[in-house]
Amino acid sequence: MKVKITKHLKKIIFLFFLLIPNSLNANFFEDITSQITDNPKRLSYGVSVTDVNQDGNFDFIVTGFGYVNLALSYDKGKLINIINQKKFSDEFRRTIGVAACDIDKDGYEEIYFLNTDTYSGTKKYSDRLIDFEKDKYIDLFEIEKNQRDLNLTAGRSVVCVDRKGDGNYGVYVANYGGPTRFYEYTNDVIVDKSIELNLAKITGGRAVVAGHIITDKIDVFAANERGANFLYKNDDGKFLDVANEYRVQDILQNGRGTALTDIYYRGRLDILNGNWGGFHRAYVFKNDIFEDIAKPPFDEPSRIRTVISADLDNDGYDEVFMNNIGEPNKLFKILDNGLIEQIPLDVGLEPNGYGTGAAVADIDNDGVLELLVSHGESFDQPLSLYKAKIGSDRKYLRVKPLNRYGAPARGATVTLISNLRKHSKTIDAGSGYLCQMEPVAHYGIREKEKNIKIQIKWTNGKIEELSIKDLNQTVTIKQK
Repeated sequence: MKVKITKHLKKIIFLFFLLIPNSLNANFFEDITSQITDNPKRLSYGVSVTDVNQDGNFDFIVTGFGYVNLALSYDKGKLINIINQKKFSDEFRRTIGVAACDIDKDGYEEIYFLNTDTYSGTKKYSDRLIDFEKDKYIDLFEIEKNQRDLNLTAGRSVVCVDRKGDGNYGVYVANYGGPTRFYEYTNDVIVDKSIELNLAKITGGRAVVAGHIITDKIDVFAANERGANFLYKNDDGKFLDVANEYRVQDILQNGRGTALTDIYYRGRLDILNGNWGGFHRAYVFKNDIFEDIAKPPFDEPSRIRTVISADLDNDGYDEVFMNNIGEPNKLFKILDNGLIEQIPLDVGLEPNGYGTGAAVADIDNDGVLELLVSHGESFDQPLSLYKAKIGSDRKYLRVKPLNRYGAPARGATVTLISNLRKHSKTIDAGSGYLCQMEPVAHYGIREKEKNIKIQIKWTNGKIEELSIKDLNQTVTIKQK
């Protein structure tokens, strides 16, 4: 007797076998925290990834709240803090948010440290904008000509925005109880252009991301607390808030961790938005609006801080790491057709962890992403470092776009096109709450995947395409 297997049944069988390994083994991660040298208990917040010392390798930047800011560099199997200069370390200014981008078009990323010595409103110490000159770290805000528009309002997150698509990055600063700031380097002076660009709103600013969200230029999504979210449509370099029209105001929730990701593997970016103590959102673009397709257990309320979307195990499907504070972390896998399945965690669960920030990067250049988690706020705790446990047969592809000045093209979109998917990733300009990921599009390769090509949409909306012959490499491409 022959049994006819329908296409629907085949799909169920495929998903069953795909999920079995995670169901039987909760050890998705291995704990490699021992690689961090000198890792005491501390109050940490935001984490960013940039090449801080211009040696060609990425470093983890970890902020300190009454503790020093760190620059963790990989060397011979260890993560070592490589900067102890006072302007960078800045032990007493209570840094929480951080993002890096090239604001002066010299090919090197400056680092914006957002300091907050009060919960809301006016603060005592301004932010820092760190540049590297002649082996010395300087604060551009301490130069007299740049002191007219210092940010003296308590803030949370920062994101880099190439609003004109010409490589001239500005920094959007999400403030709490005071106006949003937008700093640009204009005529050799740092100027706040938030009023001119229609961005100077006062709200409970929390998270902010930027990328190709609704236009071919760089748009901005800001998740707020005690007020509606913002969705700023790029209108010829200025911005128009269209959150209501696109159904992402979410006025009854309090935004936190946010990330841009391609939920349907269809070649466009969607929005993952974690809400503090509220329902988490998976906004996908349908019929000219964003629709929340999140379902339990993904949308279940938690004390969420950071949301990261990345292919951690190189299987060609993105994971979503949800870093919570004072309760267990969660991990999900985005399967085809928008199905988001939970992965049981043991290592990395951190049920007693006070997670405040997290970022991913291939810090040791082996083709597998490392996940660094910071802790603090209520209790001082050391950093954690995790890595997915995978076999040596998994393949990967990494794409690093550089703009015409040679700096990471943060905000650009990279799309992998193959016989199995059309998968877009953003070159992270600032990832939601306090943090920022490495400026690389990292792809695991699926089984039987072939005919791979890469499409890059630059920050000016122009598209460039290239075919990929070899895997297990980082492809660096510079904007023409």
